Amino acid sequence: MLTSKQRAFLRGMANGIDAIFQVGKNGVTPELRDTVHNALEARELVKISVLDNNMLGAREAAEMLASRTGAEVVQVIGNKFVLYRPAKKPVIELPPVKK
Repeated sequence: MLTSKQRAFLRGMANGIDAIFQVGKNGVTPELRDTVHNALEARELVKISVLDNNMLGAREAAEMLASRTGAEVVQVIGNKFVLYRPAKKPVIELPPVKK
């Protein structure tokens, strides 16, 4: 579970990246899930856009993909959303959690 500071840190990082995948009219397919899974392992942070002809909203598509890939939804804005999942060898160093 991400803290608000970690989520804000990831939102700032995601601001400069482009969407690398699109959820089309077929919705969240197994092929899309597999490619997002591989991208999360390589990048840890991915931005995905949802096309207008999709039956799902961005929030629903984000939550569905997050649950199927083991990722966390960082943010949903308009028709785009950002997912984060730490890789086996993490590249992104998140701010520490204060107790």
